[in-house]
Amino acid sequence: MVLGRKQESAHIVWDWNGTLLHDIHTVLEATNAAFDELGLPAITLERYREMYCVPVPRFYERLIGRAPTRNEWLVMDETFHRHYWARIGDAGLAEGAAELLAARQAAGHTQSLCSLAPHERLLPLLRTYGIDGHFVRVDGSVGPSGGGKAAQMVRHLSELAGVEPGRTVVIGDAVDDALAAAHAGARAVLFTGGSHSRTSLEEAGVPVVDTLHEAVETAERLAARADEEAAGAEAAGTEAAGAEA
Repeated sequence: MVLGRKQESAHIVWDWNGTLLHDIHTVLEATNAAFDELGLPAITLERYREMYCVPVPRFYERLIGRAPTRNEWLVMDETFHRHYWARIGDAGLAEGAAELLAARQAAGHTQSLCSLAPHERLLPLLRTYGIDGHFVRVDGSVGPSGGGKAAQMVRHLSELAGVEPGRTVVIGDAVDDALAAAHAGARAVLFTGGSHSRTSLEEAGVPVVDTLHEAVETAERLAARADEEAAGAEAAGTEAAGAEA
């Protein structure tokens, strides 16, 4: 979608799993099903959040103390997704998500969605929850599972004409969301309702919040700060040019 006016507020790029969709318990059940397939002990939600990282094979390595073999990874990946998609109907949107999305759209603010969920499964889910019309663009994963989001985020932002990376804020639940944002020249806010513990999220060096409402407020402050920094840089450049003249 081409945006015909200058961006005046933060453009928010939403993550899906663990952010807009409250599916952490579904994820945990599917993870334990994958572990059970290989005779490994189940893990708690606390341990999951403490150890989670991307790429996912590295997460499994941290949990079992060694890198999974290729065959183990294939079995765990297939088992995880089979159990996850069988249970996903029981998951709901995060508290306040639908209202926030609708309010931002009604106010004329732009938002998009960039997720590692398979693209062909993501679009029907958004329609099921009635929120598909709130985004100017939706990008799910179209490649093999298990990797990070950095390259996908760059492609996502490149398709958003009129959206300035410096005024773009990624809201997600994983350190990988912050890394992807930085890779694309955007900023990030991390939400504690998903895959990571607060302690893990704070290691990313970006704002960490406990509600999506706080996340949106923080995103707007970050965008305003970007304006101030840009104005300061422009003033400094003008002053330097004047001194040289």
